[in-house]
Amino acid sequence: QVQLVESGGGLVQPGGSLRLSCTASGSIVSINAMRWYRQIPGNQRELVAVLTSGGSTTYADSVKGRFFISRASVKNTVYLRMNSLKPEDTAVYYCNAAIRSVVPETDYWGQGTQVTVSS
Repeated sequence: QVQLVESGGGLVQPGGSLRLSCTASGSIVSINAMRWYRQIPGNQRELVAVLTSGGSTTYADSVKGRFFISRASVKNTVYLRMNSLKPEDTAVYYCNAAIRSVVPETDYWGQGTQVTVSS
């Protein structure tokens, strides 16, 4: 019933920008937080950014000043704007949300979207 759908990944040159989006849908009662993670193959998933229902944000040190998480005008949608991209930003990016629906608050994950930063 609850699902996250991501879009916006792709190939970009170093120094370029991308905007990822994630939309939660289903029988949603409330969303406590939305998060972006990334994962390089063979590595553990890394928390990149967090947006709480109150509007506060946190970022991994590696992306501070370059990445920005924000709420979109579209209901239950969050963006991750990525600027000044570096090759080391190459990863699969996942949206994650803590959502209360017909069941108690549960973490949901998007399918992931590939971001490749390369010349």
